[in-house]
Amino acid sequence: MAGRRRKNAGASSEGAPDEGAAGAVLPADLELQDLYGAFAAHGLDDEDLDDAAVLVPPVKLPSETELAAQAKAVPMFGYALKLARWTAPHRPVDEHGDLTGPDRAPAARLLGLAPEQGDAPEEAVVEAMRAWSLACDLDLIEIGTTAAGEHVAIPGPDLEPAEEGDPETVLELWLTAAGIVRELAVEADSLPEGEEAGETAEPGAETEEDEARLAQVEDARDEAAELLDEALQVLYETTAFAEPGTETVPLGVLAALLVVPEGEEPSEELLGDITDVMVALDPMLGDLAELGVLDYRPIDPELFDEEEGEEGEEPALPAVGEEPLDEEESARFGLVRLTPLGQYGIRKWLLEDGYDAPLVGELAQGDAVELLRGVCEAANVLPDEELRVWVTGREPVAAARELLAAARGSDAYAPMRRMLCQLGLTMLGDGAEPAVREVLDDPELGGGARAWLVGRGAADVPAPERAMALWTVVDTFAAQLLDTGGDAEMLRELIAELPVTDNPASYFGELWRVDHPYTADVLEVVGELHLDRAVAKEARKAAFKARSKG
Repeated sequence: MAGRRRKNAGASSEGAPDEGAAGAVLPADLELQDLYGAFAAHGLDDEDLDDAAVLVPPVKLPSETELAAQAKAVPMFGYALKLARWTAPHRPVDEHGDLTGPDRAPAARLLGLAPEQGDAPEEAVVEAMRAWSLACDLDLIEIGTTAAGEHVAIPGPDLEPAEEGDPETVLELWLTAAGIVRELAVEADSLPEGEEAGETAEPGAETEEDEARLAQVEDARDEAAELLDEALQVLYETTAFAEPGTETVPLGVLAALLVVPEGEEPSEELLGDITDVMVALDPMLGDLAELGVLDYRPIDPELFDEEEGEEGEEPALPAVGEEPLDEEESARFGLVRLTPLGQYGIRKWLLEDGYDAPLVGELAQGDAVELLRGVCEAANVLPDEELRVWVTGREPVAAARELLAAARGSDAYAPMRRMLCQLGLTMLGDGAEPAVREVLDDPELGGGARAWLVGRGAADVPAPERAMALWTVVDTFAAQLLDTGGDAEMLRELIAELPVTDNPASYFGELWRVDHPYTADVLEVVGELHLDRAVAKEARKAAFKARSKG
């Protein structure tokens, strides 16, 4: 699966539904904000997007048993299982392994696609044959030859465990099926209009024109595959960050995330590219929805005007009003939601391609030392989620003691561990209080312990000694420095809360003497970012003294 890279141009629209797709009336001439709302409403803001372009965020997944049940509930997958069972003990097929003519209508009836009586509609038979082909591709159906030379189909060895719901078997089969559909979707999108997959020139009859055409098809296939992979990874990321119930993404937003460079507003030209990408993605996402990878509401076909205008004129297109569209009207441009099965499948593809695609809770399986160290060192982690998984079900006092012990230290990550410890204590709640009171006099933990207790309304907490208070200021600032990666805007908010008096020289004269590994770093940042020039100057002087002392 290709890594996500922002696109500045739309993909080919040759795979769009119907002949009029190239002139579709989509929101290229409307304000993206009016149509779809802010990107952040779907779980990503600009900062998240910068991170998401490099890192794959952790996701929550149901158990494999639940995922297997969801896979078996996917109609096309269920059809394949039914047809495989139908072949027992064996069923005649033609030399290509396809159902013979007399069995095709009964297959459609078996799947509930055609009425029990009367002729089976052609589309029902086609659907049944697609399911048969999938079952053969998955080896749920095996093709062989009898002693008399007859071609027959029999159930494959994976059918019985799949029918019984064995999670490993079901998910392996479903993942293979999803991969097949993904490849076929790309194949269909890359073919020139009017051609079907599998059409090739006669052997030995290739010409330079044929070779050029094949090269063009290959390039189109690569473009379609890249576009689809990028779209799926963006959906994976947005779903990971989305609040429950907000995972659905308008197709226009998905296309914009692929087209519009970070930090830019979509220009008129880019809005046109967004439309092209929407049209190209529409049929491919529809194909994946058949295997349960996505829930997808396609672009309303009525938005495509198939009526040709008078000779020499462009086709007449429906007018789009200038007023922002309401929710229902906006939905006509397509809605997509990645299912848990889709998350499972895309994560497997990412892992196969060498990406680090963690699950929420993976770092919470060990003790507190492993938890805090893992959260500090991992680049793609949701600290709150890991801590929440770890504290769930633990006895509060014992868990609090374990967290506090793991938070001690003077190494590079120690301030951040203490910050995470505070968060974990808050999740444990009042039950953690006895353990917190035990460390009130600890030189590394006492200041934070006092702040935690006061924050919960305790009135009998003694004020810390001056040395402990100053050390805690440096430690707290250092933790934020590590956590934000030096984000100036967020650090300025913290700097504004520093208890600097009218005599900054006196305050920083105390602070630079604090025996903390990050004292000089904290003072340097304050000197760079404090808005008061006099305060900033004193902080820089103090930083120099702290460096000299070190």
